[in-house]
Amino acid sequence: MEKATGNYLRYRSSPEAWMLGRFVVPASRLDEFEAAMDSQAPVPVSALGGANLESDIARICASRVKIDVIEIKAADASAIDAAMRWIRPGLTPYFEIAGTALIPVIRKKGARAKIRTGGVTPGVFPSAEFVAQFLEACAKTGTPFKATAGLHHPLRSYRPLTYSEGGPSGWMFGFLNVFVAAVLARQGVVAEELARLLVEESAKELHFEASAIEWRGHSATEREIAAARRDFAISFGSCSFEEPLADLKALGM
Repeated sequence: MEKATGNYLRYRSSPEAWMLGRFVVPASRLDEFEAAMDSQAPVPVSALGGANLESDIARICASRVKIDVIEIKAADASAIDAAMRWIRPGLTPYFEIAGTALIPVIRKKGARAKIRTGGVTPGVFPSAEFVAQFLEACAKTGTPFKATAGLHHPLRSYRPLTYSEGGPSGWMFGFLNVFVAAVLARQGVVAEELARLLVEESAKELHFEASAIEWRGHSATEREIAAARRDFAISFGSCSFEEPLADLKALGM
């Protein structure tokens, strides 16, 4: 915890701080987090809810730090209904789901969706078709979302999935692919086409102009991108802040 919070505070004072979102911490580790941050200025925090959600939310409400986001896994609509009964005003819930059927339920509740885009073994990575369908469903219903896991690099690439020597490797989605696809999904680009964008490996096919971005005949203006980032494609969670930055710099971005 001390290493993680130390890194986060260092990133907060870096020139790239504008890219940094909330510190994500399990509700079960809030005691450690509060102790590590005791003498520090407040930082934005998102808490991960566990199996005992009611007690986790009570702990979040009692925290000395300002927590305005909670992330919850939901297997069905009843789990979402139960969680929403405990959510207090000012606490924005993201529901991590394994399919797209619950997206209209999440939207109706005024909550947000969360998609897991990877992990530490190849088998936990969803297909490009599923990610595309998720983006399409969120766009059609106007449901804001965040992504988590597996988005350490800007572009689709074959990489080691862990930092352990001899660990597994696999195909990882790029965060530029996912977020550009989200912007285009808001324009009505269909899932089949979004899936092709999600597996795009070449930076040469993503053209960043002064006021727009273009990919294989599809384009979005700076205003459309800003609107999507503000209230639709919110963020992605990563255990590394330095890796995405290093890759962007290597690409001249």
